[in-house]
Amino acid sequence: MSLYLEYLQEIENRKGQGLHPKPIDDGNLVAEIIAQIKDEKHEHRKESLSFFIYNTLPGTTSAAVVKAQFLKEIILGESSVKEITPEFALELLSHMKGGPSVKVLIDLALSDDLAIATPAADVLKTQVFLYEADMERIAAAYKAGNTIAKDILESYANAEFFTKLPDISEKIEVVTYIAAEGDISTDLLSPGNQAHSRADRELHGKCMITPQAQQEIKALQVKHPNAKVMLIAEKGTMGVGSSRMSGVNNVALWAGQQASPYIPFVNFAPIVAGTNGISPIFMTTVGVTGGIGLDLKNWVKKLDANGKPVLDANGDVVLEQAYSVETGTVLTINTKEKKLYNGDKVLVDISSAFTPQQVEFMKAGSSYAVVFGKKLQTFAAETLGITAPTVYAPAKEISKDNQGMTAVEKIFNKNAVGVKSKKALHAGSDVRVKVNIVGSQDTTGLMTAQELESMAATVISPSVDGAYQSGCHTASVWDSKAQANIPKLMSFMHKFGLITGRDPKGVYPPMTDVIHKVLNDITVDDTSIIIGGDSHTRMSKGVAFGADSGTVALALATGEATMPIPESVKVTFKGEMKSYMDFRDIVHATQAQMLKQFGGENVFQGRVIEVHIGTLLADQAFTFTDWTAEMKAKASICISQDDTLIQSLELAKKRIQIMIDKGMENEAKTLHHLIDLANKRIAGIKSGEQPALVPDNNAKYYAEVVVDLDEIIEPMIADPDVNNDDVSKRYTHDVIRQVSFYKDKPVDLGFVGSCMVHKGDMQIIAQMLRNIEKQNGSVTFKAPLVVAPPTYNIVDELKAEGDWDILKKYAGFEFDDTKPKGEARTKYENILYLERPGCNLCMGNQEKAEPGDTVIATSTRLFQGRVVADSNEKKGESLLGSTPVVVLSTILGRFPTLEEYKAAVDGIHLTDFAPPLDAMTMAPVEFIPATNI
Repeated sequence: MSLYLEYLQEIENRKGQGLHPKPIDDGNLVAEIIAQIKDEKHEHRKESLSFFIYNTLPGTTSAAVVKAQFLKEIILGESSVKEITPEFALELLSHMKGGPSVKVLIDLALSDDLAIATPAADVLKTQVFLYEADMERIAAAYKAGNTIAKDILESYANAEFFTKLPDISEKIEVVTYIAAEGDISTDLLSPGNQAHSRADRELHGKCMITPQAQQEIKALQVKHPNAKVMLIAEKGTMGVGSSRMSGVNNVALWAGQQASPYIPFVNFAPIVAGTNGISPIFMTTVGVTGGIGLDLKNWVKKLDANGKPVLDANGDVVLEQAYSVETGTVLTINTKEKKLYNGDKVLVDISSAFTPQQVEFMKAGSSYAVVFGKKLQTFAAETLGITAPTVYAPAKEISKDNQGMTAVEKIFNKNAVGVKSKKALHAGSDVRVKVNIVGSQDTTGLMTAQELESMAATVISPSVDGAYQSGCHTASVWDSKAQANIPKLMSFMHKFGLITGRDPKGVYPPMTDVIHKVLNDITVDDTSIIIGGDSHTRMSKGVAFGADSGTVALALATGEATMPIPESVKVTFKGEMKSYMDFRDIVHATQAQMLKQFGGENVFQGRVIEVHIGTLLADQAFTFTDWTAEMKAKASICISQDDTLIQSLELAKKRIQIMIDKGMENEAKTLHHLIDLANKRIAGIKSGEQPALVPDNNAKYYAEVVVDLDEIIEPMIADPDVNNDDVSKRYTHDVIRQVSFYKDKPVDLGFVGSCMVHKGDMQIIAQMLRNIEKQNGSVTFKAPLVVAPPTYNIVDELKAEGDWDILKKYAGFEFDDTKPKGEARTKYENILYLERPGCNLCMGNQEKAEPGDTVIATSTRLFQGRVVADSNEKKGESLLGSTPVVVLSTILGRFPTLEEYKAAVDGIHLTDFAPPLDAMTMAPVEFIPATNI
């Protein structure tokens, strides 16, 4: 059967799902379609024309290569299609973004035929996705005296590709749609269990919120044809939990506008809002699509006569409504005044959504069109030997005399690119920065690949020190969806220049190590900037930002990112940690004590948490930095002392060497280069030339939080509080309770795994099993315990040291990479499951607890439906705690009492922690790592 007939069969199959034909990315299929177009009498000619014009993906897909070449033939008169004139062919090329289309346009523009060269040059002037090879061709032609090339360069130098775009509308009418009450996780917009379909935009769009919500949005559009639907998180923050480009894509698909009539299901300019604004990482994603994100402030704290917040019976701040945004309310965004109106009444100032830079994203249709545009303008001006005119809003550069720098300010200044100021920049400055490490994960990676294709990128930027493509989010079940998607993704990323978890050539076995753990290991400098396609890209070395698939693609292609230098919140500790407490309890207590200290205000939201950990190695410190995603922080920086940083870097070197030994090195010798960088960093610390990163004593912080370790006397639990009468207070990560609160609460399943655990956690499980076996003769589980180690390195080390033996002894299931699971588990027995390294239950896209279960987990996710769905009888709840609490709860079948817990961990060294004696100098303190148990 021909590819075309197979495509027709696929179309019929999609009709049954209510879907249109899938966009074409296969060049061989396009070649067959072109042959049918050329045959005037072909029975499929009409449909083939439509597929060629409207349903072929642009960028660097093989389909785009074939399409661009055929359009070139039409323009040159080598082929003739009555429906596609040379003028129309140029228009189609103008919508193909880059790669083969730009190559064709340059070929035409630099040709000797002015009748062809001039209109081709006019189209080329509108393009921004040019790379070094493209620029060099134009520059060479200019130097050889080509007047068309000079004309193109002059247009680029004046950034006409941007200035000639229409300005955004002064007034934008919107109609409100409350997507949910309380914090809206990106899971609502793009459920994790539908991750396999993210690259199929139309199919994935059907999973946004609910089918009923989708119909309600459509009904609002019919009722208000002149208004754009604005999705709202009422009494909450929009887009918490992850960047989730697929979530923004879904919102744009239902409530945005089509980017090009010739590119199906790629929409842009969505409008989202929240009572407490937009989560920082999600806001970055909104910018990628040229969208608008509003901070509504429509619920405010109720104040008493003395101006103090009024508290309810539970001690929570009482909110009162400032104005209504109930579904169906028609409002007006005034982009010039930067205010939100209801009729003639001003409701709120929204200037934070319309900074000069954000307005540029809206005008250009995406943030990375601006990034590429600036690069192109700079190139053209330098080639012409002129000063580029000021077209884009000048970067805000804030320097404050006699004010020191926070750790994040130091990192941004070290990595800044194109800064005009000769002084150090402080928070609020807009900065282009070099990105050192980039990570792509497997459920967003296919979209990252699409983004790279759409921006015509073919190879990783040479300025990136290292990049990794993981396979952890689809590690649990090697089903038909994973088999269809993951090898294709790994092949693309390997060819692009990344280290890949799966080898397209089959030299090494699949590595499903959790992305954040690998990125934490390959980050070998505490002044690094890391961008990763997951909200938990939060390293304990350097500063890391979770990002959408588009921003990851941009970082891979250009080696840069653009953002304001964030404000910081300083976190230090005092007192003494109880010997029976785990560091995870300190993490939870930090959230609880912060909220208490600031009257319920989350001062972490949108800021960098600078935590003065001092003596914790990178693995253990990662527990804190990883959790900061749930604290709604933008990022986190771990302040470490010299000796500890050296130990962490030596461990990173060993793990990178293991990757090399397993055959994971690429042709560019990326892993060897990282070891060299680690050695250089260690030498700088030992010589005193570049000691471990610390802030200046006179640095200024937005707030300072002091965590009192003496107050932490019981294991702490993060509770989704699923039955809270106030819906907005459910699933927030803000409800932190002591274990004694739960008394005899039954537990249906326990989970130890994903990125929140390290080797020490696995050792804790092993030692607890030994202790209980010694006390009772054997170990019996009254609830299932699922254990997913973060990396294969950990499994290998546990096997070598003997701890895997005791885990295996009580395991009713042990993963087997030679026979990976082909179906997701739906029922659990009261046994220990030793699962494949990876995300497992935390991701929720493959394995889940049974509906309605009460789960106690070391995971980061307590969002509704993520780890466990609701049943008809009861709400599912994922409570989060430390490894020893999880293990003991499954053995007991309920939450332990404090006395039971103390007895169970007696004699086990947990992750001991003591604050540095001097927060700035990091004086040494005694430290016994968990790996010593």
